[in-house]
Amino acid sequence: MRLDRARAQLQRLEDLLLALLLTAMILLATSQILMRNLWDYSLAWGDPTLRLMVLWITLLGAMAATRDNNHIRIDLLTRYLPESAGRIARRLTDGFTALVCALLAWHSARFVLFEYEDGSRFLDLLPIWPFQLVMPVGFSIIALRLLLSSFTGHPRQREAG
Repeated sequence: MRLDRARAQLQRLEDLLLALLLTAMILLATSQILMRNLWDYSLAWGDPTLRLMVLWITLLGAMAATRDNNHIRIDLLTRYLPESAGRIARRLTDGFTALVCALLAWHSARFVLFEYEDGSRFLDLLPIWPFQLVMPVGFSIIALRLLLSSFTGHPRQREAG
């Protein structure tokens, strides 16, 4: 019961972050376009910030898609397999994908560590590495969700089968 409530709150937090970030990104991009076209001016920090926002949107969106089992699948084979074999194939695919995401988490963590050690800055003001932590954290969460799904099946799969 308590675990279900915590899971629901985390889901709402993920969705809220995604919605706020997407709204801010749309507003900033629109502002940049309007300022460039109308006044031949743009915010110096606008484009680098938009690039970081795209990174965050991408990983938060991938986390939400994996959470809801709406991520991209190449499931041509499972469409033609019997249901029980299709379930096994999906679990094997989830396990393999979890391994790939775990490797991405590991190497993105190494990348963030290199950025930390190098002292790279965002807009010459702030260290860049905290903004890049979304990569190892996001890929780790995706890997964990896929690993759990490979053992237990996704909730939608359990309900259907």
